[in-house]
Amino acid sequence: RCESLLEVYLQLQQQVMAVNAELGPELLPRLLERFNEVLSSLVKSSFLVEKQPPQVLKTQTKFQASVRFLLGPRLLKAAPKPYMVRADMVTEKQARELELSNYSNTLSESTGEILHNTVALETNPTSGTCCANFKNVLLKKIKRCERKGSESVTEEKCAVLFSTNVVLAPSNASIHLQVLSLPIVVIVHGNQDNNAKATVLWDNAFSDIERVPFVVAERVPWDKMCDTLNLKFMAEVQTTKGLLKEHYFFLAQKIFNDHSASPEDFQNRHVSWAQFNKEILPGRGFTFWQWFDGVLDLTKRCLKSYWSDRLIMGFISKQYVCKLLSTKPDGTFLLRFSDSEIGGVTIAYVIRGKDGSSQVENIQPFSAKDLSIRSLGDRIRDLEQLRNLYPNTPKDQAFGSHYNKEQTGKD
Repeated sequence: RCESLLEVYLQLQQQVMAVNAELGPELLPRLLERFNEVLSSLVKSSFLVEKQPPQVLKTQTKFQASVRFLLGPRLLKAAPKPYMVRADMVTEKQARELELSNYSNTLSESTGEILHNTVALETNPTSGTCCANFKNVLLKKIKRCERKGSESVTEEKCAVLFSTNVVLAPSNASIHLQVLSLPIVVIVHGNQDNNAKATVLWDNAFSDIERVPFVVAERVPWDKMCDTLNLKFMAEVQTTKGLLKEHYFFLAQKIFNDHSASPEDFQNRHVSWAQFNKEILPGRGFTFWQWFDGVLDLTKRCLKSYWSDRLIMGFISKQYVCKLLSTKPDGTFLLRFSDSEIGGVTIAYVIRGKDGSSQVENIQPFSAKDLSIRSLGDRIRDLEQLRNLYPNTPKDQAFGSHYNKEQTGKD
């Protein structure tokens, strides 16, 4: 597209120069000045981030990034020394100021110290590309901003600013190129990763393409949140089996702390950032996102095949489990994600007495560590009280393909 626009620009310029005698001494300079503005805008917009830095970035950790100058092979003037691209950390405020100035301002001060942050802008004759590849960049430290109200460090967004000065051919015009990365949350410890991912997810999912950096809505429609959670779940777990309507209903009850509303009632509601990852869930020690991310991690590491085979009901309340199992034969069971623990899956099963009474039991949740020692399938095989997967599939038929061949011998 940039190449096509450049061709149009050059053709127009040739046409204007061909009739310059007819344009007069006043109109020609104005047209040429306008042409220079158009070319400058086109060139600046062709400087892009090709490979984004990680959006959750830990200090003292190496990362990679690359920028591409789309019109470089056509317009870059050959120079005795290579043109250098520089990478600097900028705050949200600095990013906003750069955006409002249409990137005509230059950065006054970097908000963090980056090592190995200058790289040559190289043109590859074979591929016809003009790129700068940052292969061993390291954010040594970050200078934090003043935060607003109850804002935490993992809600603070910044970005990497890539900039360079180049000379264009054949005009010999010098031009300053700048481009911002996507928003980045900088952390200093691994235990901040979970909350940083929440900030990035909210920003990526709910921000407008054309916006002032890095403004994003504080409240979003529940159906948009459902789409986001579903896409995130499928992407992280690497499965084609997404969330179902009944899963969304349970998640809505959880995030809104409302067990009296119908599924239709939730459709018209909006969910806030605070409900997503600031407010602690009632009776728990964690937020909705922290709990959901724990489920993601557990499923990705240990339960992908079970989820993809639809053997895990997963997102369902303990109360609804009792309702489903109470009318079923002895030993009917199902699997759900733990409400009380982050990253746990539990087995609920029904015990039916001789008098016909029923009692639903929940086995202590299994964590990723537990399931790495002995798989879920083998644990289900071990438990003799489990007979049929809800509603009525014999457990060996449902889970047989997930059983591991038992080793025999002196061990």
